Amino acid sequence: MGGSMILSSFLAALGQLSDGRFLKVVLAGILLAAGLLAGVAYALSQLFGWLLPDSLTLPWVGTIDGLDNIAGWGAVVVMAGLSIFLMVPVAALFSGLFLEQVADAVEDRHYPDLPPASPPGFYQSLVGSVNFFGVLVAVNAVALLLYLIMGPLGPLLFWAVNGYLLGREYFQTVAYRRMDRRAAQALRKANAGTIWLAGALMAAPLSLPFINLIVPVLGVATFTHIFHRLTGQPTRG
Repeated sequence: MGGSMILSSFLAALGQLSDGRFLKVVLAGILLAAGLLAGVAYALSQLFGWLLPDSLTLPWVGTIDGLDNIAGWGAVVVMAGLSIFLMVPVAALFSGLFLEQVADAVEDRHYPDLPPASPPGFYQSLVGSVNFFGVLVAVNAVALLLYLIMGPLGPLLFWAVNGYLLGREYFQTVAYRRMDRRAAQALRKANAGTIWLAGALMAAPLSLPFINLIVPVLGVATFTHIFHRLTGQPTRG
């Protein structure tokens, strides 16, 4: 049952991707991600350019010019590698900030009979998102060593660890809009396997460039469906 519910929830979220509110959040994510990657790459390029001389003379080789260009390309390569691991926490922070627009859009289309939600205030949401961002960064920094040690099995660990973290965060954040924390946590624990599997589904494509930009939106939308289906709320779409 859990697998079919996850699939139907994901397909329903995917089918709403053309919704104007979804697209606004996706566009905001693209602009934020582009700005972040460009800023970090530029900073690394400047740092490498400052640390390395403009030219270097080596015995039997001669003078090598253009080290600044090499530094620039090196920054791009380093950033591309790091982004695979940094995209998960950045995406989680992004989804927390734009959750309401996505969840509201899903409920307006599929669950129109629901009363208005009672989400946490902006300050609470911001603090929660920043705290979770820190947890994800710390966990992935530790797990990075294990990823390297495990070789080809590293991606499985990546999906498992981040699937748990993302599933927990997405579900609880959606659930907190409709029930108190104790009830939301009890519901999550009672459906831990389903929530972890859905989180792993969200974590898997986060290492894919461009596709990872829409994953937070689909994740929030998918978990909105999962929450309402677990609580027995009928859908109209």
